[in-house]
Amino acid sequence: MTKIQKKKILITTAIDYTNDVIHIGQAYEKILADSFARYHRLLNKYGKVGFVTGTDEHGTTNEKAAKKLGIDTKTHVDNISKQDKEQIDSLNISYDRFIRTTDEDHKKTASNFFKKSYENGDIYKGTYEGLYCEGCESYKTLNELNDQGQCTLHPTREIQKYKEDNYFFAWSKYTDFLKGLVQNERFVLPEGKKREMLAFIENGIQDIPITRPKFKLPWGITCPIDEEQVIYVWFDALINYFTFGNQNNLWDEETKIVHFVGKDIARWHSLLWPSMLKSARYSVPTTIYVHGFINLKGEKISKSRGNVIRPSEIVSKYGTDAIRYYFLRYGPVVEDVDLSIEHLESVYNGELANGLGNAAARIAKLAENSGISFKLSKEVTNLDSLSPISDFRTDLA
Repeated sequence: MTKIQKKKILITTAIDYTNDVIHIGQAYEKILADSFARYHRLLNKYGKVGFVTGTDEHGTTNEKAAKKLGIDTKTHVDNISKQDKEQIDSLNISYDRFIRTTDEDHKKTASNFFKKSYENGDIYKGTYEGLYCEGCESYKTLNELNDQGQCTLHPTREIQKYKEDNYFFAWSKYTDFLKGLVQNERFVLPEGKKREMLAFIENGIQDIPITRPKFKLPWGITCPIDEEQVIYVWFDALINYFTFGNQNNLWDEETKIVHFVGKDIARWHSLLWPSMLKSARYSVPTTIYVHGFINLKGEKISKSRGNVIRPSEIVSKYGTDAIRYYFLRYGPVVEDVDLSIEHLESVYNGELANGLGNAAARIAKLAENSGISFKLSKEVTNLDSLSPISDFRTDLA
């Protein structure tokens, strides 16, 4: 079989729930993906580079957050999505589109995607009886809970017991396909996450509900084959990448598709998403890159612990470039990392001001004394990549 040369590249981040404004732990992924996108634009290896991020606005979590505030769900997700975009913009993230799952073009794409999978025989009606974590917006088995019967990611939330009629996706049908795909050395990175995905496959892939009854969850995309149901939030949310990619000629065999995701959602991206694409007869991603979590002084970032830090809060004090440098230098590229404001300040002063900043100042002074001009050519000044340079915090030197 002839290997098709990749001529374009699409880079994505996970989209964030609009139950609350994003914090620095979530923002890290945007910085990581953005650096990858900027690198490929400069490298100019691919004829086209696309980069998308955004917000995940349907589902129980978002609906409950709105009810808690006493406002309608659409108003709530509009507010949070706007604030999320402002937070991301404060980090100078160079996305091509900030997508929202409430966007009309996405809702239409998700509906058509569902119909294609249904027409290909991979969606059927059944009854689900089991466990559900509203924090994860996902169905759970007993093996996925801790000894106290709690979700390991959301131990403070009560596990729900559901019995309801849904439409199911024939996920198990793609077991052999997934095994072959994940065994590809470049599909799931790093290696440890690849082993986790293979272990999940070995434990048995089960068919999964992909709709919820509308009388229980009215906030969602109406199921195109049954108006009494809405499309399950994960089935809907994953399609956002395809919405952008397909519209921009970035979803075909000539496109390298790279998803950056956190370890908590690796399964959905590595196993469910490729199965959905295979079912609808579309190209599957090239690589799923899974990163760890950021902890602050040994604790998970959460509102209940009172340690949530928004990106704009630290950007206003230290500058965009310093924050980007810090998280790229010390962020959880593979495993979880423990960071702190004290460590950030130490790096800011030691590595940037006294290290890189001092070196840059000395070189600039030597060049000036030697009569070397820093005037840039027209070709260089026209580069889009110069905007971060013009925004650089000169006070670091």
